[in-house]
Amino acid sequence: MTPITKIESTTLVLPQENIDTDQIIPARFLTTTERTGLGRAVFYDWRYHGDGSERADSLLNQPDARQHAILVAGRNFACGSSREHAPWALLDYGFKAVISSEIADIFRSNALKNGLVAIVISPERHAELLARPGMALSIDLESLRIQGPDGWQAEFELDAFARRCLMMGVDQLGYILAQEAAISQFEARQ
Repeated sequence: MTPITKIESTTLVLPQENIDTDQIIPARFLTTTERTGLGRAVFYDWRYHGDGSERADSLLNQPDARQHAILVAGRNFACGSSREHAPWALLDYGFKAVISSEIADIFRSNALKNGLVAIVISPERHAELLARPGMALSIDLESLRIQGPDGWQAEFELDAFARRCLMMGVDQLGYILAQEAAISQFEARQ
């Protein structure tokens, strides 16, 4: 993983509420443990017809869609079954962060462990983002603040350990392995 301290991008807004993990990545795409290539399957049933041809009306198929690294999703995002493939697919599509007023706990945990910054903000600030698709935002993990144009800002919380791992660019195992020297010194003293 790449260390993340700041994400700067415009937003892609999917205002639908209760988007479940089967909509993010349908179960038929869960047969792989490879993280790459899943971006094609993200929101597959929203993006493609039954014959596999693209839906021209899908927001995710628009020419500039992949330029947006921040997804603003409706309330109760990623509810449903737990699948690590959901954050993998969102990352492979090009998203680096997802923002909502409510994100399923299991998805949020999986996302943070895999380098997708999953942010919960107040319903009021969330409504403002939903109303302004394409808004340029700067997400700062050090200050735990999102800033936008005209002084717009929102604060958020992240689990301290997940935040540290994101900023170091490691997963949980990578964090432990980075502490090998300190662990060895501790063991030598025991």
